[in-house]
Amino acid sequence: MNKILIVEDDQPQAKILGDYLRHKGFEVSCAFSAAEAKNLLNENTFDLAILDWKLPDEDGLALLRWLKQKQPLTQVIMLTAFATVERAVEAIKSGAYHYLTKPVNLEELILIIEKALKELRLVREVEKLRAQVKELSPPDVPDIIAESPKMKETLRLVAKVASTDATVLILGESGTGKEVIANLIHRLSPRQKAPFIKVNCAAIPEGLLESELFGHEKGAFTGADKTKPGLFEMADGGSLFLDEIGDMPLPLQVKLLRVLQEGVIRRIGATKEIKVNVRIITATNKDLEALVEEGRFREDLFWRINVFTIRLPPLRERREDILPLAQYFLEKFSRKHQKKLKGFSREALDILLSHHFPGNVRELENLIERAVILAEDDEMVTPEGFPFSMKPQTGQKKADLFYSLPLPEAVALLEKDRIRQAMEEAQGVKTRAAELLGISERVLRYKLAKYGLSNED
Repeated sequence: MNKILIVEDDQPQAKILGDYLRHKGFEVSCAFSAAEAKNLLNENTFDLAILDWKLPDEDGLALLRWLKQKQPLTQVIMLTAFATVERAVEAIKSGAYHYLTKPVNLEELILIIEKALKELRLVREVEKLRAQVKELSPPDVPDIIAESPKMKETLRLVAKVASTDATVLILGESGTGKEVIANLIHRLSPRQKAPFIKVNCAAIPEGLLESELFGHEKGAFTGADKTKPGLFEMADGGSLFLDEIGDMPLPLQVKLLRVLQEGVIRRIGATKEIKVNVRIITATNKDLEALVEEGRFREDLFWRINVFTIRLPPLRERREDILPLAQYFLEKFSRKHQKKLKGFSREALDILLSHHFPGNVRELENLIERAVILAEDDEMVTPEGFPFSMKPQTGQKKADLFYSLPLPEAVALLEKDRIRQAMEEAQGVKTRAAELLGISERVLRYKLAKYGLSNED
């Protein structure tokens, strides 16, 4: 049962909220001042807190900041009778999950609480996963960057399936980190001390791939001057990662299906079968169902490898991860190239956040290494460190960018550019810029803060 703390000096209002939430199945505690709330928070851990902005002994925003230091994972919903955009922005920046005005719509409150608790569950799963990863050797497990809801959900699935022996199919565009996830599944599994063998099915010619996977006996074919065990044998007891499984030739698909069904292999040229105990993890950037319809991938094999599917979101769908990933790569390549860089300039960050990233995380990693190499020691990464194609474009190229982005991102980019233009035309005078945009100054201030443009005036 989720525990909720209500901090509200209006006792009748607190009782209404408390009774309603208890009726909905929550465990509720009430405090009528900041001091009472702190006493409860010192003695208990709460999943969610509902804080009134105006308290008799302390400002609700100050209590929010204290609470987030004491219990960082606790989700917080702020309540106020006097709503302003500035207050909303301030509350969100201080760590609040949401901001509501009184009188509270109870049905809306329940929807927000459910969303907040779902986010909390994902955060806790990720924290648990990070704790497990810290126990593993750093060279084997890359750092996990998962600030976006989609990546938190992905890592939750990884944590669920890692402890099993289920066959896993990882889907995602090129550069999304499929090999990293496969490695993580192995390292968090009971097989972590056994081998983790990787093979790219698209990188090895068909004639050699069969020998690589299943091995061969001496004299099995021209050039086979000695017996060679295959990767299945080498991975016995551990995991075998078959990357680009969609490119595996049909004859080998039949043999792979037999391994999955019976757990045995036969070397090329051998008469005896060898039993193997291998967990299979596969990955592809192709549409396997479409390949099945075209007759290029066996339907029975598809269902055998599709026991547990993990879909990795492209970087453009997890933009909350762009800046943490960029910072991670900056530190990584600063150490590699022996540089002391101060970070990214605001213009460089704008470029990173507006880029579509067709190459996903791999593209971002390569871009940051290039920028680190070009940057002078003890300076910031600037737009000059990025390729010309990433820099702000005008005319048709910019229009093409808008049409290539998902609708919410295109709208946000257009709105940001229009606000910046209006601020320039108004020479930084917010009242005039709001008039040019046809919005109120209060809305303009909110959007300036939202897009990080507040320091441009």
